[in-house]
Amino acid sequence: MIEVGPAATDIAAIAILAYLLYFRRYYRRDLLLAYVSLNIGVLAVTSVLLSAAVGLGLGFGLFGVLSIIRLRSDTVTQEEIAYYFVALALGLLGGVHTDQPWMGPALSAALLLVMYVVDHPRLLRRVRRQIVTLDRAYVDERLLREALRQLFGSGLRHFVVLDLDLVRDVTKVDVRYRVVR
Repeated sequence: MIEVGPAATDIAAIAILAYLLYFRRYYRRDLLLAYVSLNIGVLAVTSVLLSAAVGLGLGFGLFGVLSIIRLRSDTVTQEEIAYYFVALALGLLGGVHTDQPWMGPALSAALLLVMYVVDHPRLLRRVRRQIVTLDRAYVDERLLREALRQLFGSGLRHFVVLDLDLVRDVTKVDVRYRVVR
């Protein structure tokens, strides 16, 4: 059975995470719905599993499988995966009851604070990642580095070749750089 205090904490926490932190930064309505529904679903199932004879491990295993299947069915960024897992954790914290009633709200607040700070637009705002397709197949890494320096200047930090196509004469590169002002 769902207890009102932890459930209210969970609903407030998922509202902050999904709307105030995620949606207002990324504007994806579809994922706003996914985060809220995942969280409320986990809250409900966790509460039922804890009050039933069904094993808690079975419930967690089912949610793990379902979340992995969902994450693999669409192109999802690493930031969005982080929000998925925090939404999942908030639901679990709201559904699990301990002897210390302050623990769930405190851990929920800590998760929200971490997401606010670490995903804040001002934190490392000049650090970027770009997938670039160059119209030449660069076999020599030094030549590739020079071509990327021509594009990104002194801000070039790191790169990884994702695809080298000698037939089509292209190189696809994952580039990490810093915007230089």
